[in-house]
Amino acid sequence: MKKTFVIALSCMLMASLVGCGSSSSSTSSTGGASGDTIKIGIFEPKTGENGGGGAQEELAIEYANYVRPTVTVGGKEYKIELDWQDNQSDKTVAVTAAQKLISDGVVGVVGGYGSGVCIAAGSYFADAQIPAIGTSCTNANVTLGNDYYFRACYLDPFQGEVMANWAYSNGYTEVATIDNIGNEYTSGLVKTFTDSFAELGGTVVDAETFQTNESDFKAILTNIKNSGVKAVFAPTDYLYAPLLLNQAHDLGLDVQWIAGDTWYSNVLIQDAGDNANGVVADTFYSEGGNPEFDEGFKAWLNEDASRKATNLDTDAIVGNHAVSYDAYMVLIEAIEEADSLEGAAIREALASLNASEGFACGPYSFDVNGDAVKDTSYICQITDGEWKYQSTETVK
Repeated sequence: MKKTFVIALSCMLMASLVGCGSSSSSTSSTGGASGDTIKIGIFEPKTGENGGGGAQEELAIEYANYVRPTVTVGGKEYKIELDWQDNQSDKTVAVTAAQKLISDGVVGVVGGYGSGVCIAAGSYFADAQIPAIGTSCTNANVTLGNDYYFRACYLDPFQGEVMANWAYSNGYTEVATIDNIGNEYTSGLVKTFTDSFAELGGTVVDAETFQTNESDFKAILTNIKNSGVKAVFAPTDYLYAPLLLNQAHDLGLDVQWIAGDTWYSNVLIQDAGDNANGVVADTFYSEGGNPEFDEGFKAWLNEDASRKATNLDTDAIVGNHAVSYDAYMVLIEAIEEADSLEGAAIREALASLNASEGFACGPYSFDVNGDAVKDTSYICQITDGEWKYQSTETVK
């Protein structure tokens, strides 16, 4: 959680750069430009526990910039330069990364993967009046009370309800849950799932918890085995997914694993092997949903061996790719709608945006909290070593 004294100290340290509590944006409609170039900040984890997810999102943002490398403001075309900052999946480093983007003079920010780092950085973007578009940061508190943070993905309450519906409708009336104490993403999802599951008539028989950076889960997995449940809801960060699956296999725990969007990664198939078969997770987008996007992104990946290597030597598309591509496109759309590089004007354009063309998961509009208006999630399952589409779930 952010503390008042930390914010105050950071403001003093950064006063000479951006002026905490005041706008760093120019009153000019082209105040964020340097000659013929503007900077868009990319706030993603290149390293740390969410580095794998960050790499997926960075690929999609790079592709979006390839598709739309310029923006027109005031009748002038500007080249878009991407300013990459690694938040290292760490809340303290996230603040430093945000401050660097602000001091670099970015006109907007795209990112990122992981709600905790986005919450930590959010007030700095707001104070500097720099609009940010979250990619897969699903915790409600990312945008709540922050006029300058928007997001392209759906929220944890939505996906928690979706997965509770899936579990109950597939005959799992008694389940266990696994919560990472202090992790906004995991705790938010577990709470929503638990509440929604109870409303449907289901029961959480065993509610297990663990602390961040734990790696030995044998005790909680033994408790789950002894409880007799046939399904486990474990919406943890990806880091813990293969550990849980592999250790469960070693203990002879045979259950239906149900997860959130962070488990939907081809890395899981690589890291957990056959132990990943059967895992069910929700995602923002399933390949085939937008053939034009799929075809273009795959062609771009296959043009460069290093891109494909970053994508685990596959051209498979996951939900994080799609929403990250969209987050970039939404920001560019808002800049052109505002016809300004001033942060406050771009923010107003985002708030009133109603756009339907050029997105993987579109159309896009935002509610009063800055959250994309979404009502659909894709459920996928690992079968024979591949993620395969299972169903589309809608919650009104």
